[in-house]
Amino acid sequence: QVQLVESGGGLVQAGGSLRLSCAASGRTFSSYTMGWFRQAPGKEREFVAAVGWSGGNTLYADSVKGRFTISRDNAKNTVYLQMNSLKPEDTAVYYCAADALAYRMVVAVGGFGSWGQGTQVTVSS
Repeated sequence: QVQLVESGGGLVQAGGSLRLSCAASGRTFSSYTMGWFRQAPGKEREFVAAVGWSGGNTLYADSVKGRFTISRDNAKNTVYLQMNSLKPEDTAVYYCAADALAYRMVVAVGGFGSWGQGTQVTVSS
C-alpha cells in the first residue's frame, strides 16, 4: 500500500489556475502509474489524467485536454496536476490515486489501489 496526501485545492474564479500536488510514501513510487480523478456532488468519480511510471506517457479526459497538465517528480515522490483555464464545471473533489500494479498504464477507477483523502476545487463563475 501507498499513502497519498493531496494539497493545493481552493476557490478560484473561472479562467484561473490551480496546481494540485500529491505526495506519496510507503512503496517504490517510480514503479507505478499515478492518476487524478474527481467527483462532483451527485456524480460518479471520473478519470481526469494519468501519468506513467517514468513520466513519459500521459493520458487525459477529453474534458480537460489542453487545459490540464499532469506531471511527476520521482525524486520527490510527488505527482502534480496543473489546471489552467478553469471552468465552473471543473468544481469537484479531486483525488490522487496510485495504480495497484507496477509497470502498466490504466485509467479505470478499479485499476487504482490507493487513494488520497481528496482536495476540494471550487471554480466560481
